[in-house]
Amino acid sequence: MIDQPRVFIQAQSFYVETQSMPDEERFVFAYTMTLRNLGRTQVQLLGRYWLITNANGKQTEVQGEGVVGEQPIIDIGGEYQYTSGAVLETPLGTMEGHYKMVDHLGQPFQVIIPVFRLAIPSLIH
Repeated sequence: MIDQPRVFIQAQSFYVETQSMPDEERFVFAYTMTLRNLGRTQVQLLGRYWLITNANGKQTEVQGEGVVGEQPIIDIGGEYQYTSGAVLETPLGTMEGHYKMVDHLGQPFQVIIPVFRLAIPSLIH
């Protein structure tokens, strides 16, 4: 039996006040993603898909190769972390999606990115 790849995803988001302009409906958020390889084979991240939803229900899809210009290989027991950003027209929104990955044999698989919130600190109670 072949072990299925297992990748744990953790997201942490931050409001970037210095780049935001609330009067112009521009709210900038940064997010740090941590991917941990809990499987028994090396894996590589090839691409990503994001669904970004603002507080008005407007949805934006983003997809492409790699993350922050990289297609990292994550060793068994290893982790990869990166920080990127998103701009919303509202002070609250969500992101979710998936990573396109391959195992050590080149077999493709997806890792679901659970929904996480983008919110200015004053909205979080």
